[in-house]
Amino acid sequence: MVELSAIDYTFIVIFFSITLFIGIWVSRKSGKNSTEYFLSGRSIPWWLLGLSMVATTFSTDTPNLVTDIVRNNGVSGNWVWWIFLITGLLTVFVYAKLWRKSSVNTDMEFYELRYGGKPARFLRGFRAVYLGVVFNILAMSGVTLAAIKIGQIMLGLSPIQTVGIAGVITVIFSALGGFRGVVYTDFLLFFVAMVGSIGAAYYVVNLPEINGISNLITHPNVVDKISILPDFSNTKALITLLIIPLAVQWWSAWYPGAEPGGGGYIAQRMLAAKNENHAIGATFFFNIMHYALRPWPWIIVALASLVLFPDVASIHVAFPNVTEDKLGHDLAYSAMLTKLPQGLLGLVLASLVAAYMSTISTHLNWGSSYIVNDLYKQVINKNATEKRLVLIGRLSTVVLMILSAVLALYLQNAMQLFDIILGFGAGTGLIFILRWFWWRINAWSEIAAMFSSGIISILFELTPLGEILFGESGFMPDYMKFPIIVAVTTVIWLITTFITKPEKKEVLNGFYLKIQPGGPGWSKIIKNAASSNIDLVTDKQPWSVPSGIIAMLLGLCLIYSILFATGYIIYGNYTLGILLIAISIIAAIFLIKIWKKIKAVIL
Repeated sequence: MVELSAIDYTFIVIFFSITLFIGIWVSRKSGKNSTEYFLSGRSIPWWLLGLSMVATTFSTDTPNLVTDIVRNNGVSGNWVWWIFLITGLLTVFVYAKLWRKSSVNTDMEFYELRYGGKPARFLRGFRAVYLGVVFNILAMSGVTLAAIKIGQIMLGLSPIQTVGIAGVITVIFSALGGFRGVVYTDFLLFFVAMVGSIGAAYYVVNLPEINGISNLITHPNVVDKISILPDFSNTKALITLLIIPLAVQWWSAWYPGAEPGGGGYIAQRMLAAKNENHAIGATFFFNIMHYALRPWPWIIVALASLVLFPDVASIHVAFPNVTEDKLGHDLAYSAMLTKLPQGLLGLVLASLVAAYMSTISTHLNWGSSYIVNDLYKQVINKNATEKRLVLIGRLSTVVLMILSAVLALYLQNAMQLFDIILGFGAGTGLIFILRWFWWRINAWSEIAAMFSSGIISILFELTPLGEILFGESGFMPDYMKFPIIVAVTTVIWLITTFITKPEKKEVLNGFYLKIQPGGPGWSKIIKNAASSNIDLVTDKQPWSVPSGIIAMLLGLCLIYSILFATGYIIYGNYTLGILLIAISIIAAIFLIKIWKKIKAVIL
């Protein structure tokens, strides 16, 4: 436990005060109607939305997760989430403009735009509960778990004390300010969180026990952890950390903030943008910051922790007040922060509070939007006034906070939750990518995928079947679990697609007229409509998806080059770092050229 000075408390109190002030300040405007409360009147510029996305994914559990990964699998272990950049850039250059064209209030409302009848209504309602309540609570509980660990390690707080202090303030400004309050406070939270994480990394690496980055990367506990790419001679590590994520994971799994085809709170921000170009700009800015620049401060602290706390036992010795059920490698990040001096300690604690509040407030508003727009308004009270909808939104915000806080008390580590969420979404991602561009996908396709991935995951994780099939005594290695779930789920939803009736032509025609997705997957619908003297094609521009895929590939080259260049420069390999910077510049030049073509098509 550390002792906070007056200046540390000053930083934290000022931060809390500003955050609450913003929530109260925007509460009147946010409370006008449900569109203002959940989408801020669709008037937010790209740069503010982009910063909000970055702040939201800058959570208290993210540095803990990265620390857990680095200590167990090295820097290259981060490919389990770095690979989601492919998904993110597809959203930028292909799906962002489609989401903005849809003009829906939530991505759940999309279901009744794309599909029709009772299956569409069921899917909308069920997914609203499944994602907005169940998965949302899981995600928030992981964030709260990280806050609990930070409170225990750094301040000696009990889990209930941590939840009470951080949770109450967060839920107050979230309930009052709505989406506008979330976005405005995210602007502040982003800068506080970035300064805190960079300051912590700089100080930690210069501790006497570590004595600089060159000594850190050559330390016996660290030297085999610094590689950015997996060891190609280690077949299991290569398959687990790179091949499966690259070949299967990025397109097949649903994960908050990296949904194939867009979705969740990323879709909420795209829907709140001024127009299609602002939606694209926001998501691209987010992906650059999220993947290229932000991970390294966390990685440096994680590597440094291996010097001071080489294993979990050493963490427990240093912090005996931590309860047994919360012990894990992810605690090492908080443990390292106890080494910070006065002043910087307060700033870093404020940055961690900022990270917590930003993520939780986003999830609360996002989940509440599902409850209001896709459950209450559609099922319970179709004639509800705007005032009533805002009230339900505020009440549901409080309930979601309470449920997630209770669950957090029973969790152990961030990686545990990451694996659970990834497994339950396995195999569903391909539908989210194809449903915009292939008319044959129907509501039953998504229902089949959703239930089959969940049931198969439960069978593999919670029954003897998983032990029989996978692991040391099973028929297959443990890393085959995820691909098998994806394969079985994909076969099931494809079979379901072809044995069930397609959507009615009125639904398909209406969707195409509104969205104009283009592509060969809709050619049959366009021809059938033309035979009835109906012209569905109002956008005569060339199909933008091929250009979007080229832009995605250039974006991958740009962002991964910056990510690797930053790492190699930190490691002192300036030649390779400069070469990668040159590659990123070339990729950026070509990307600007292709972007002009995409922008011209949108306009």
